Amino acid sequence: MGLNLAALLSQTAAARPHATALRRSDAPGEALSYGRLDEQVAGFAGALRDRGVAAGDRVALMAPNVPGFVIAYWAILRIGAVVVPMNPLLKAREIAYYLEDSGARAFLHLDALSTEAQAGAAAAGVATVIGFDGGSSPLPQGERPVASWTPRGADDAAVLLYTSGTTGSPKGAVLTHSNMTWNAHVGAIDLLEATPEDVVIGTLPLFHSFGQSVAMNATLATGGTLVLVPRFDPEEVVRAIVGRRATIFLGVPTMYGALLQVLGDRDVSSLRRCLAGGAALPVELLTAARERLGCPVLEGYGLSETSPVASFNRADDWRAGSIGKPIRGVELRVVDGDARPVPVGEVGEIQIRGHCVMAEYLGRPEATAAVLDADGWLSTGDLARTDEDGFVYVVDRSKDLILRGGMNVYPREIEEVLYHHPAVAEAAVLGVPHEQLGEEVAAVVALRPGAAASEDELREFVRERIAAYKYPRVVRVVAALPKGPTGKILKREIDRASLAATAPSR
Repeated sequence: MGLNLAALLSQTAAARPHATALRRSDAPGEALSYGRLDEQVAGFAGALRDRGVAAGDRVALMAPNVPGFVIAYWAILRIGAVVVPMNPLLKAREIAYYLEDSGARAFLHLDALSTEAQAGAAAAGVATVIGFDGGSSPLPQGERPVASWTPRGADDAAVLLYTSGTTGSPKGAVLTHSNMTWNAHVGAIDLLEATPEDVVIGTLPLFHSFGQSVAMNATLATGGTLVLVPRFDPEEVVRAIVGRRATIFLGVPTMYGALLQVLGDRDVSSLRRCLAGGAALPVELLTAARERLGCPVLEGYGLSETSPVASFNRADDWRAGSIGKPIRGVELRVVDGDARPVPVGEVGEIQIRGHCVMAEYLGRPEATAAVLDADGWLSTGDLARTDEDGFVYVVDRSKDLILRGGMNVYPREIEEVLYHHPAVAEAAVLGVPHEQLGEEVAAVVALRPGAAASEDELREFVRERIAAYKYPRVVRVVAALPKGPTGKILKREIDRASLAATAPSR
């Protein structure tokens, strides 16, 4: 019979046609039922088919969290094509790269992005370009709606998700129908314990794997309501939680920090489950969020290459500071440089195997072989340790490890100390070049609104709490730290050269 991720929406629409599928946080009166959503998906799938898009073709999609993204995503899948989600902040040159590298047959974009989108499409030679409105207006409809989904193989591509490109050019991770279907089910059943009555705040970008699999796909698979937030604004998110009596919130650490700063005494008691991912959640922030939001705040872990969820804490089985345990059907181990498991408590690299692991990097066999071995183990580049109960604790990215005078320094450990300072809102610790030591430890910090702390004070605060070789000799207070589209702090955009210039010579 075959498999298609698109079946998740079709099944829910058949079972709950009158239930509300989508709302917009910035348009409270607008709502789209499952029946109407399914009709629009069928009609737009027909329009794509009329334009020559067929099963296996790759179709790029660039839009923020608006109904058109959801409709286009499921329409592409329905005809058996492959979704290539793209960040709406991309410029023409970057757009052309994604289109060319993916071999996109068509390109769908929000009308408001047309200037960069059209320029990028022209440079890449993509002729089929379709713009759509950001509201609830129907996308173009074909002469004949596509009433049912096209069967595909479990190992056929469903989504081509580009990595962030922290080193070199972004690579397209091929995620299969099996990858994505499993991740949606595990997210809905095991992590969210989702029901049709749930109202989920969709502020994580849908072009990103976390927002896609756990916010959108898991919610639509179980018949809940997804409240779309086109751009994260903490005030708007709080209004949506309160106004819609939201039950589930998913976010990255910086989102939780921003929410707690504006929440005040507003009633968010409707929340029953919150998930965090995308970056390490400082224990201090986790504790504050659990206390103020009044519900479990569960941290997990994954990559674009793992669809993305690979491990998570559960509401009845969790540890602060941990990424939990592997999800159902997935293995996770911590290994040394020879791929041998290390003892409990020792630091090694995380490897993952199971239904969540990508098929390959599109068109890059050497890059694929570098991270995916013959036994199916994916090397993540993340350093971690385990405890005796099987919980996993990420120490840092292997590439972020600081080697100071021959001693290993893990940035996350220092960041955790900085987050305990009452004036610190955000912190990033990184290594900078040093002639004598090889690398020196530097910290870049943003303060809470109205708070004050000098660089010397912050340096001393850390020095008093950790070993002498670890504390940051270089501390810089800035107005804000650079962030990516999901709110993740981007250390690669911090000017290391200027920090190195202020490092002491000893």
